[in-house]
Amino acid sequence: MSGSTILRVDSSITGEHSVSRQITSRIVEQQLATRPDARVIDRDLVADPIAHLTLDQFADASVLDEFLAADTVVVGAPMYNFTLPSQLKAWIDRLAVNGRTFRYTAEGKPEGLAGPKRVIIALSRGGYYGTEQGNADFEHLESYLKAFFGFIGIVPEFVRADGINLGPEVKAKSVEQALRDVDLLAA
Repeated sequence: MSGSTILRVDSSITGEHSVSRQITSRIVEQQLATRPDARVIDRDLVADPIAHLTLDQFADASVLDEFLAADTVVVGAPMYNFTLPSQLKAWIDRLAVNGRTFRYTAEGKPEGLAGPKRVIIALSRGGYYGTEQGNADFEHLESYLKAFFGFIGIVPEFVRADGINLGPEVKAKSVEQALRDVDLLAA
């Protein structure tokens, strides 16, 4: 795919110790292996934060234009306090624009306009948030991102590293599994 663009968005505050950044790096490497001519745009929301949404900030469409121009978007999403980091939320707030990424039908139902676009999300969570652990009610990261991207017409793919705060062995196994899962992503 000549001339394609990969947008990498990282939001972890832990820098070189970040699991989600480790996974987004692997995803971008995997994507470049099949599209070596792709242009990669790195957006680090910690090193170069986006201001929280205000009416003045909303008028700037540069973040939205960058998102819409990308063929593949790779998002690093660590779970902080059961949801996404505020810096990632500030980025997402720029993407929901009526008439550009969604619209309402005559019946008042939302219709996504941002697809087709590939969005791959690297999740990292300190614990386990499945129904079998009884913690599903606390999971507002994957569920939020799935709902948001679905709203704008995209079905995101997820790579998960769970249990990273449950000790070094559990973390190592989880990261290892997530990196294997990246290798299984269709190019």
